[in-house]
Amino acid sequence: MSVQRTVAIVGGGVAGIAAALRAMDAGWRVELIETRTKLGGRATSFDDVRSGVELDNCQHVVMGCCTNMLDLYDRLGVLGAIDWHQTLWFARGAGAMDALAIAPILPAPTHYGPSFLRMRLFSWSEKIAIARGFFAILRMGPRGRLHWKGRPFSDFLERTHQSARVIELFWDPVVLSACNLPSTACEASHALKVFDEGMLVHRFAGAVGVARVPLGRLYERVGEIMASGGGALRLRTSAKALAFDGKRITGVVCDDGMVVAHAVIAAVPPDRLAKLCSDTLRAQDKRLANLERFAFSPILGVHLAFRRKMLARPNLALPGRATHWLFAHEGDETRGGGGGAAFAQRVEAVVSAADAWIGLPEEETTRRVLADMSWALGVPTEQLARELVWSRPVLEKRATFASVPGVDAIRPRAVVEAGDLKGGVANLFLAGEWTDTDWPSTMEGAARSGYAAAAACTGAGGVVADLPVARLVRAMRGG
Repeated sequence: MSVQRTVAIVGGGVAGIAAALRAMDAGWRVELIETRTKLGGRATSFDDVRSGVELDNCQHVVMGCCTNMLDLYDRLGVLGAIDWHQTLWFARGAGAMDALAIAPILPAPTHYGPSFLRMRLFSWSEKIAIARGFFAILRMGPRGRLHWKGRPFSDFLERTHQSARVIELFWDPVVLSACNLPSTACEASHALKVFDEGMLVHRFAGAVGVARVPLGRLYERVGEIMASGGGALRLRTSAKALAFDGKRITGVVCDDGMVVAHAVIAAVPPDRLAKLCSDTLRAQDKRLANLERFAFSPILGVHLAFRRKMLARPNLALPGRATHWLFAHEGDETRGGGGGAAFAQRVEAVVSAADAWIGLPEEETTRRVLADMSWALGVPTEQLARELVWSRPVLEKRATFASVPGVDAIRPRAVVEAGDLKGGVANLFLAGEWTDTDWPSTMEGAARSGYAAAAACTGAGGVVADLPVARLVRAMRGG
């Protein structure tokens, strides 16, 4: 009779959850270790004592191209909690808006064409320039992106003759949202991937999914799933060190004792992983050499509760403003009586690459967001302030790793490469969106990393395939 093997997974974010479910599928017993009281890592929610509302730590969305994240949601049985938007709205100021919508019939990559041509935000010459950039992205495909590795995306925009206004109002809003850096600072291959695989290669790729429940609730079944496979979810358990005997990892030292395991998947950020590894372990595994070299970029989410509905669209981009996106959520008009003040709508404002906002008083943060909302909606700031019930800024200082040019050179693989006997510890596997996923710092990258690490550990499963490339796109690429 064979003995069921155990894998200890450190980190209960998206990567750790993905790795845990896939390892269970392969018949392994899983111990999932998470120091917080809730799962989800940086893509979770918290109980805000001031408002009495469970709030996301930041607005996270999933897109149609995020095949692994959607597979994970499916495994958790929460796909039905995602609302899909096939139209993105762009503010022009004073309440005027443009729609960038997926046409119901046209194939990729022409599916955005009709709505793009109708956009009044750009002149015809600017639309021609944007189309020129998209055509270059389509033609190059994944292999052509290799030419741009290690360079800022602004180099590509300069090569395709994009004006400063077009960059500010079109290219940067998308790059900031997906990569959390502006075009001048973002790795070109990451940005090119976003536009290619996130908008062009498949009709559904650019559809945006928003959870209608707080993010933390999407992971509520994880403990039950762990128990069904004989494993355990260890919340409020702090990992202190990876136990290393000089050749192999023997388990995880935690604040409540030792978790013995045949293998370990480290699904934590690089700075956290560095604290878990002894000097001896790091000297033995070259994948751990660059953990301190990763930089991070912050995201600011500002939750605003209003007495009446202020935002008529589910989403709204604010091109050229300090606040980048607005997302509308249902309010709770039944609240009161000690349960917090009633409100008709909650709007979450998102500021990507929010370095300039760090240290601002909450009142000033709210004032700036309301000023941007006023510009976008054509509603006086004073009126917005009168309708405001409460606001709650939430700053995630280390929201994503910084997708700076050349960062892929230091992103480690999940597993020691085959044949590289001196390259690392064979039963230590790495996961997290910062590892070598070929994606920028996103939930999709995290899910992919978890699936890849579990497959490397167990020998079963693997990463879910991308959406198929549309026939017309393949023809434009010559194959």
